[in-house]
Amino acid sequence: MSADPQHRLIGLSLGADLCWPAAFEEILEAMDLTVDLGDGPVSFSTERVVIEPFDLQYQPRYDVVLDRITHWYHISREWVKKIALMDGVYVLNNPWAIQSVEKHTSYCAMMRLGFPIPQTWMIPPKTPRESEGDVGVTVRRYGKLFDLAKVAEQVGYPAFLKPYDGGGWVGVRRVTSDAQLHAAYDDSGDRVQHLQAGVKDWDLFVRAIGIGPQVLIVKYDPDAPLHKRYVVDYHFLDAAEWQQATRICRTINAFFNWDFNSCEMLRADGVLHPIDFANACPDSQVTSLHYYFPELVKALLRWTLFCAATKRKPKLDTQWGAYLAIADGPGSFDEKLERYDALAREHFDADAFAAFCKEHLADLDEVAVTWFQTPRFREVVRAKVAALFPAHEVEMFTDHFTGLVHFWARTERERLDRIAAPAGE
Repeated sequence: MSADPQHRLIGLSLGADLCWPAAFEEILEAMDLTVDLGDGPVSFSTERVVIEPFDLQYQPRYDVVLDRITHWYHISREWVKKIALMDGVYVLNNPWAIQSVEKHTSYCAMMRLGFPIPQTWMIPPKTPRESEGDVGVTVRRYGKLFDLAKVAEQVGYPAFLKPYDGGGWVGVRRVTSDAQLHAAYDDSGDRVQHLQAGVKDWDLFVRAIGIGPQVLIVKYDPDAPLHKRYVVDYHFLDAAEWQQATRICRTINAFFNWDFNSCEMLRADGVLHPIDFANACPDSQVTSLHYYFPELVKALLRWTLFCAATKRKPKLDTQWGAYLAIADGPGSFDEKLERYDALAREHFDADAFAAFCKEHLADLDEVAVTWFQTPRFREVVRAKVAALFPAHEVEMFTDHFTGLVHFWARTERERLDRIAAPAGE
């Protein structure tokens, strides 16, 4: 752990991320934060984690690690396991949950809790990875020939053929006929597939980003270019729907020990259907989130600082039994969802978190509004844009994303001014 018991060191375990780490680091520095929880003042700093050989007995210096790569970079994943299991370092996210809980498990679990998940079938791979050895013998001996069109009859069209373990929309195919389904399956190679019913007649797509007990809900357009998919809108859900979307996202995250995850939902006939919610490394870039980017950075700061200040310990086991007991008990889905959410709020210490933010992070909003309007922020945006866009588009999109965040700053300034105004004005 960090050498000074009154100092908290936050490690950022990063891959290609550029924009949110810079914002996170520089806003924290600008806050010049110290908190006193009864044992004297506690200060905070950040450090970017480097990748190197490590002794399994060494003592890490970090109090919290915000991780973005262990879902795909194995040495970092094993390092995160070591520091969480042996040293009690709190990690966003739980590395075992990320490794073991793929899309298939998340669908099964939420179906078990009664969530309105679209009908889903698992399909054997078109071409098993190995045709010889035990795999070949197993497939030849026990692989049952099946009629894919018969499965599609049960699921219905439109449907989605997609890898059972996810992968950032890689290999996802929307099919509307037997011919399209067979062509997609023929192209799917050696990956086990899901065939999932499409939600018919949906009128709204939302993405909820959960960070600890906080949930940011955004209108989403999956057919738009990446930089336009997050839609700036304010009144796309009514109060009851907003509460339900929040509870769905928070329940999923607490159930799987995820602190930082996104949940996609489609609304049809007034019902929110979760369709994709094992995304424990959600998109966090200014080039896609734009207007909503500052809210994500602030939420990450709040939750990480709370975890660091309170020396929150990792929860290494699941608490599924408590949720399943609710699922098997009486009540409507909405009544059960309220009980699931109560467990989730307890899991995230939501009341203590809210009190911590109110007492110690009151300056965060003001500091963030100021920082996101600085020339330095534009430099951060430009660096991210330059990493993704062709050279002739860099200045145009830098202006575009910077302008959307400046629009957020104006709306946020108005919100803060209303809060600060004396009653009656």
